[in-house]
Amino acid sequence: MLKSRLFIGFCLVFLVQVAFAQEQKARRITETLCSDSLYGRGYLKNGVNKAAYFLADEFQKAGLDPFLENSGYLQPFQFDVNTFPGTVSLSVNDKKLIPGKDFVVDAVSGGGQGKIQFIELDTTILEDEEELKKVISTAQEKDNYAFYLDLSGASIKLESTLKYQLKGLAQFAPVVFITARKFTWSVGRTQLKHPIFIVKEKLIDTATKVKYTVDAQFVEGFESNNVIGYLPAKRKNAKTIVFTAHYDHLGGMGTTTSTFFPGANDNASGTAMLVSMADYFRENRTKYNMLFIAFAGEEAGLLGSKYFVEENSVDLDKIKFLLNLDIMGSGEDGITVVNGAQLKKPFKKLVKINDKKEYLTRIKPRGPTQNSDHYYFHKEGVPSFFIYTMGHNKHYHDIYDTYDELSFAAYDNIVKLLIDFVEKM
Repeated sequence: MLKSRLFIGFCLVFLVQVAFAQEQKARRITETLCSDSLYGRGYLKNGVNKAAYFLADEFQKAGLDPFLENSGYLQPFQFDVNTFPGTVSLSVNDKKLIPGKDFVVDAVSGGGQGKIQFIELDTTILEDEEELKKVISTAQEKDNYAFYLDLSGASIKLESTLKYQLKGLAQFAPVVFITARKFTWSVGRTQLKHPIFIVKEKLIDTATKVKYTVDAQFVEGFESNNVIGYLPAKRKNAKTIVFTAHYDHLGGMGTTTSTFFPGANDNASGTAMLVSMADYFRENRTKYNMLFIAFAGEEAGLLGSKYFVEENSVDLDKIKFLLNLDIMGSGEDGITVVNGAQLKKPFKKLVKINDKKEYLTRIKPRGPTQNSDHYYFHKEGVPSFFIYTMGHNKHYHDIYDTYDELSFAAYDNIVKLLIDFVEKM
């Protein structure tokens, strides 16, 4: 009896140590992916591909086989992208504003420099076509005019509409939008002639003296890479379970460290979970082939996953299930499962496991979306869940999404939940 108790005690200690080691490894991978050395995993200083080489090495260490015959773990593809490799500055009355905190440039901004005076627009400008033509003509008369529109009192819907409809004015002159809302950035795949500034309210008005410099470079055919690892099943003709996460992020706006977008929660955390799943299933093989894909190009429009599907990289009919992981660094309030409202049977299984094991506080179903890498698989009929955490961390597409802001509150329990889910298929 004593030996039995000692054995059970040893096993419990071992399991705790394994879980601790797993989270420590996940933290290391996450911290590396959102470090300054990878420049926001975007298109400045080849940050996204430096991240790809790091992940290929992690996949190899995890014991995954290269999936592609000719290129090992890497699947290259190309797309056009707008970048800001040099100075991005905006001065008001000779005081420099802080990029990322006081202002951002729109991702499709062109470059330029100089002093500007403003042509003020009203939020009703789209309702008067003749007035819009008049202000465009005025802006074209001199080089130092810029359009100015204060959106600080506008609704979210109106602000979004006006930014979308009026950013094209940057073909004629610089554009300045004033906002009371948090900044979010993105990846531009086109470039307009002049820059577009989004500035925090109360920092600029039409009477201020404004100077700017924006170095914008449009890169055609930028080569990026999906990173793919594989664990074959022991039996032939096995179905495949696919784990996916995007590892790319937004890169940087200029060359200063403070204006890189680290993307810790989105999605260094989900990428680290790919490796956690690989570590487990390498040692605990199932009846399925296991495919692990870290996608690039997600922030530029799901380009990596679209390429993977359109290239027939794998027989989609042989995929049993796909689990796409994003924003895995919190989880205090549980998880949301996209497609959970449609795929009711597998969602019910996920909830049943959680009810029994009490891993998470909540599992919330959601309908279909087109905003992550599950989409092109789902579109082709592959059963897919896109899972993301809910919690205190609200940083998204901004410079504050850093490693230090992550709690990893539900990380280990999400890993356990997904393992149980796969093993009960």
